[in-house]
Amino acid sequence: MLALIPLLPLIGFLINGAWYAFGQAPAGRKQANAAITGTLASLAIGASFVVSLILFLQLRGMSPEAGDHRFIEQTLFNWMQIGAFQLPMTLRVDALSALFTLFITGVGTLIHIYAIGYMSHDETPGKFFAFLNLFCFAMLMLVLGASLPILFLGWEGVGLCSYLLIGYWYTDDEKASAGKKAFIVNRIGDFGFLLGMFLIYATFGTLELAQLTAAVHGGLPAGVAESTVTAICLLLFLGCVGKSAQFPLYVWLPDAMAGPTPVSALIHAATMVTSGIYLVARLNVLFSLSPQAMLVVATVGAFTALLAATIAIAQRDIKKVLAYSTVSQLGYMFLGCGVGAFSAGVFHVVTHAFFKALLFLGAGSVIHGMHEEQDIMKMGGLRKQMPRTFAVFAVAWLAICGIPPFSGFFSKDEILWQAYSSTHGHALLWGFGALTAVMTAFYMTRLFSLTFLGTPRFQEHGAHGHGDGHGHGTGAGAGVHESPAVMILPLAVLALLSAVGGFIGVPHASWLDEWLDPVIHSQHELAAGVSGSTEWLLMGVSVAGAAIGIFFALRLYADLARAEALRKRFAGLHQALVNKWYVDELYDHLFVRPIHALSQGLWKGFDVAVIDRIVLGIGYVTQWTGQTVRVVQTGSTQVYAFMFVVGLIATVGYLIYGLA
Repeated sequence: MLALIPLLPLIGFLINGAWYAFGQAPAGRKQANAAITGTLASLAIGASFVVSLILFLQLRGMSPEAGDHRFIEQTLFNWMQIGAFQLPMTLRVDALSALFTLFITGVGTLIHIYAIGYMSHDETPGKFFAFLNLFCFAMLMLVLGASLPILFLGWEGVGLCSYLLIGYWYTDDEKASAGKKAFIVNRIGDFGFLLGMFLIYATFGTLELAQLTAAVHGGLPAGVAESTVTAICLLLFLGCVGKSAQFPLYVWLPDAMAGPTPVSALIHAATMVTSGIYLVARLNVLFSLSPQAMLVVATVGAFTALLAATIAIAQRDIKKVLAYSTVSQLGYMFLGCGVGAFSAGVFHVVTHAFFKALLFLGAGSVIHGMHEEQDIMKMGGLRKQMPRTFAVFAVAWLAICGIPPFSGFFSKDEILWQAYSSTHGHALLWGFGALTAVMTAFYMTRLFSLTFLGTPRFQEHGAHGHGDGHGHGTGAGAGVHESPAVMILPLAVLALLSAVGGFIGVPHASWLDEWLDPVIHSQHELAAGVSGSTEWLLMGVSVAGAAIGIFFALRLYADLARAEALRKRFAGLHQALVNKWYVDELYDHLFVRPIHALSQGLWKGFDVAVIDRIVLGIGYVTQWTGQTVRVVQTGSTQVYAFMFVVGLIATVGYLIYGLA
């Protein structure tokens, strides 16, 4: 059954692709197109979830004494063979990959169902749902691959699908450019991944994940230097920096909001950006052998979390706020992994999948009801017009703010505690994480307040505007409305998971830690001078910080005049935050423009001046030769006879001269 998990969404991709190419309903029946193709795609990924659940229960039924042997493996065929090197197409599900397949397919199914309503007015829903299924197939191959090349196959697959889906409305240059930006930036990280994979094979002689883990489980193998392991980990982490949007390669993810909102939810919650966390957690034994690499992972994660949180504070686009929130939360996950809390990092991946999918789909519901408006300054008071969206969005808001007992509280608090108390941790790392938590509560409350609370502002601006292009705009006179049931039902399920999902990782009684123990072997060791009682104090500080962030945001944005006065007081800082610390502009000056100038110079100096002249010269020679030869090709029999006689005389003369 294992192969069915990725195979089913692949079949959905093929069916919907064929539907789009050959058999879709007339253009006038857009809703019928979306309903049929969306149902097919949802059934495909839903069936994959059922199979994932069956295999998860099968793993649960195995004896706990099985330990490292608690896995299911299936070899499909021999993928490639080069000399003595063989690479079978083998899929493997264990505690870690089973967890990922469950939330990829589970949350993915809810997003597919939601998209049926959201894309009901799209011109080509067959293509959209085909790409959505293909995205899930690639992500499932990534987490189920038993070797690094198969994992890399899925790794590149999600990169391709992100390009196709972010730039789905490619006739809009902004959206097409966002897709290209995501693809190009990810290639930088992927180059590091490839180099790391090559170095692994040169060092350990294998690319099989199980063999690699076994080789380093007892410590550094004989003849392998710690510096080599550090180089491997840093190269692999470069791939993670690109795919999981960490500094300095995070710039593609906010622009990815150009795609349809279901795509944003899928990328940010259940696929792609969690790839880097999965890779580090999968190779946790290897990373644990390099304290230097662990420090880099933790530092980059903590810095990225804080940087993205500062930018989110000043954004007005509802999806951009959530995008920078994702970058920040991914930084939290890497912070956890970098201090040795791999299980806590994975725990936050799971809870984040619930509440971030809910936030994005809730934002999509708002955009749908507001006729494509995405500016939160033009919203307000939607609590009355969209009560069901308001209720489920409130759950996600409390979860990401870290308010107990919602899911985000448990996973975020566990990362903060281990960042402070672990032997790999440091008080400074905890400080970055705690400050980020306060800022997260502030900017998410700002978004929640400006969107749902206060007095309506959309009547001043009209309930329409710039949007992600899904075709619902009907003009300024159209009223704000609640989303249909096909969109609200997935939100309700995600709200339930966001509310109770954190209980799988309750401290000191964590089912998740026990479940992941066969794969994540590291144990949490308290640093010198840290007692267990400190955990309760830090937990209180974390909750108090979140409460302070919420309180100040509610007070500030209850009166927009007060918020405007504060903005003017710190106009320079606010402008820097609005412009994202000018990082994109810096990259444009350092890399984009020089490369463009170089390519222009090469084009004019070499292609035009050299290649074109050579080609044109050959063309002129050929043309002149043809014109010359054409003189004797007159079509006259007398001329041909004369030329024959001349040739005959010349030949006879040559032969006589040669014999003499």
